[in-house]
Amino acid sequence: MLEIVRLALEEDIGAGDITTESCVPAARMARGRFLAREPFILAGTTVLEQLYGRIQLHKRDGEECAESEVFADVEGPARLLLTRERVALNFVQRLSGVATMARRFSDAVAGTDCRVLDTRKTTPGMRMLEKAAAAAGGIVNHRVGLFDAILIKNNHIAAAGGVRQALEDVRSANLPVEIEVRTREELREALENGATHLLLDNLTPAESADWIREIGGRAQVELSGGINLQTVRAYAETGADFVSSGAITHSARAVDISFRLELI
Repeated sequence: MLEIVRLALEEDIGAGDITTESCVPAARMARGRFLAREPFILAGTTVLEQLYGRIQLHKRDGEECAESEVFADVEGPARLLLTRERVALNFVQRLSGVATMARRFSDAVAGTDCRVLDTRKTTPGMRMLEKAAAAAGGIVNHRVGLFDAILIKNNHIAAAGGVRQALEDVRSANLPVEIEVRTREELREALENGATHLLLDNLTPAESADWIREIGGRAQVELSGGINLQTVRAYAETGADFVSSGAITHSARAVDISFRLELI
């Protein structure tokens, strides 16, 4: 079982589900149905598979669920189904919310050559699940953590002693390298020192397009900084290769799902 799922069960059940154990016979068997109460993009079915031994999925991660549609059935002891209900819903509602938000971003840039990236602005302990949900929604995962790619940001530049020095210091790492530039001087210095992936932060779409014209294809460009569903299309049309938005994970609303139990 995933550690985050085990911890969630431990947090919720504690010493025992006193309500269920008091009024539901141990031998009673039941079926539970997970029902969409609004349209959304499904994610988190791996968690359901962790929680229930007997499960039938009618939808897979990344597929759209319509209102009133049953997307999974589970069977087993009624006590187990009831005790794990809230944990199951918490995960699937949250992760489907992320996938749904991701799909909206993906749809918003359709027809451009720009791809949407997620960020590390995730719920502590749930990064891998939330990134899987974002990918299910149709966007591209950025780096997982601090260990799998180099992203030199403004504070790294200050601590390293400048753009040139920071780029020089990471050359031997043999990892993808991206560097944030905040001024035209930093932009030119980065390009002169071999930067191949630039991050432009907190520019307007018009400013972004102007900077991208100067870059002229010499490096890939990611735009970030307050990009939301209302503005992402304008940023995607600047000629950027990527736009990133923390809102995909940190501001996704949990979707509405219900769990219906019946005896068998």
